[in-house]
Amino acid sequence: MPNTTVKNSDAHVSASEELEALSIKEKLDLLPTDPGVYLFKDASGKTIYVGKAKVLRNRVRSYFTKGHDGRFQYEMLVSRIADLETIVTANEVDALVVEATLIRRFRPRFNMDVRDPGSYPYLKVTKEGFPRVFLTRKPSQDGSKYYGPLTNVSEMRETMRTLQKACQIRICNLKITPESIKRKKHKICLEYHIGNCEGSCEGLVSESEYGDGLKLLVNAIHGKHAPLIEMLEQRMHDLAQNLKYEQAAKVRDQIERTKQLTIRQTVLTRDSIDRDVFALAQQDEDGVVAVLRMREGKIIGRHHMNLSRLKEHAATTVWLRVLSDYYLGEVHHVPAEILIPAELDPEDEELLLMYLAEKRERKVKLIVPQRGEKFRQVHLAKTNAKLLLGERLQAKAKAERIPHSLLMLADHLSLDHPPLAIECFDNSNLFGQQPVAAMVRFQDGRPAKREYRHFKIKTVVGIDDFKSMEEVVGRRYRRLLKEDRDKLPDLVLIDGGRGQVNAARRIVDELGLRELPVVGLAKRLEEIVFPGNAEPITLPKTSSALKLLMQLRDEAHRFAITYHRKLRQGASVSSTLENISGIGPSKAKELLRHFGSLKRLKEASSQQIAEVPGFSEKAGEKLLAELRQS
Repeated sequence: MPNTTVKNSDAHVSASEELEALSIKEKLDLLPTDPGVYLFKDASGKTIYVGKAKVLRNRVRSYFTKGHDGRFQYEMLVSRIADLETIVTANEVDALVVEATLIRRFRPRFNMDVRDPGSYPYLKVTKEGFPRVFLTRKPSQDGSKYYGPLTNVSEMRETMRTLQKACQIRICNLKITPESIKRKKHKICLEYHIGNCEGSCEGLVSESEYGDGLKLLVNAIHGKHAPLIEMLEQRMHDLAQNLKYEQAAKVRDQIERTKQLTIRQTVLTRDSIDRDVFALAQQDEDGVVAVLRMREGKIIGRHHMNLSRLKEHAATTVWLRVLSDYYLGEVHHVPAEILIPAELDPEDEELLLMYLAEKRERKVKLIVPQRGEKFRQVHLAKTNAKLLLGERLQAKAKAERIPHSLLMLADHLSLDHPPLAIECFDNSNLFGQQPVAAMVRFQDGRPAKREYRHFKIKTVVGIDDFKSMEEVVGRRYRRLLKEDRDKLPDLVLIDGGRGQVNAARRIVDELGLRELPVVGLAKRLEEIVFPGNAEPITLPKTSSALKLLMQLRDEAHRFAITYHRKLRQGASVSSTLENISGIGPSKAKELLRHFGSLKRLKEASSQQIAEVPGFSEKAGEKLLAELRQS
């Protein structure tokens, strides 16, 4: 077994045992904007309310703002909330199903009776040579595909009428087989004569051609309308060419109705197979595995496991340890299928499946899905794992008081202490015009925007990134050494490669700051570059230290570009004003300082322009006339 620490945690545990639990306020800040289900719990950990939301962040936070939603038990509910948990779902319909399932499971005190989603209809596509499509409230294990549950039944009925006519899918209940067609058992009906059916009952269309129409219908249900609209437009064009204008008009109306369809539902296989879905979210050495428990196609709960010391272990060994620990005890039921995102070693997989089959007393399948609905279920589990990991890292940072990313950065760069203050430099110019630079500062891993600085390049002619970097770094630290040595950073980050880093290192050394670490972040491979001939290092994409450096680099680039754009706009405005007779650089500068922009100057009156030193009302009238003319 790999030496990976795994700690189990049932759904009612809000954070790992070794960490300080997050407060309600801190959890509210971490809420996602996805649809899903939320559970409120009292001080004993008992679930007292379950609700669903289109946007979890907005709905859950609304309970903790001043006000009342009209329910008589609202104030009593809010007063007893000691903890909360969320389960992210793929869409609002899934949230409806999960909500009803959890209410039946926990029977929370503050929940009213909820309508069983089993009473909502599903769209059924039968398993036949010429499949039928209709609504049903009783899904069965007959090989058919089901879409739903559907909450807006009237809208769905109208949608189906449109799509069946457009795709010419039969609405009859005939049992059409090759034998029945051969024996001419059935006769075409009115639907064929009015153009809504292609006559599959008499074999006037092949199963393959009929299947193409069915595929267009199913794609349209999932929001992919383009292929169907393209087919209908071709049909309308052909009818018009044959002077069948009335039929072409009907097809035109079908096209318009098809364009208005916005229905998107999740495919449910309704195979009644019990399934556990695993996914891992990782940052540095910490990770969280989320397990979605699915029974008869429905999510009935979520479990999670906290992992530590992940850095040195391959995915195969991690998943072997996770699955072994999860199913080793007597607590967890072994389902028929287990979905995981990565393969196990064949020998380990064989041994694990033997153990699981013995415990379940039936065969167990271990699946690594690559596409389709099962793949989407793993992705959904990953979304929940990321949410849980965010809570765990927040709790860990709260306990450590120093952000985890800074601790990891100190480790990767071999620094004596975490770099609480980091300053990042970036150059910006356009073909050598208006060369500028920017410096941003992060304090304790967060932007300290009051400390951001702009620089106009003063001593460098043309394009020379190395000399420009040397100039602005020198100007920054000469000033700090003179005015406020306490503001010297713990780390200097350069947006660029070895040339820019060496330039910065050279000037920092000249200033006597040889102990100040200087590194660069090269854009192409996101490598950390060191001065001199030292080899660059590449951190994992999951590294919080790399994410912090990238955030610094991107913020410095944004700040430099914004300043450069502002200067270009100012130069353009000044050039416009200087083209007016009697306006030189100094007067143009005074006008811009007074009005702030060319737009405001154009909107001003001659009396307002006369308030600017060096201008009279007459001069203002002349200036406005020339501006409006230009």
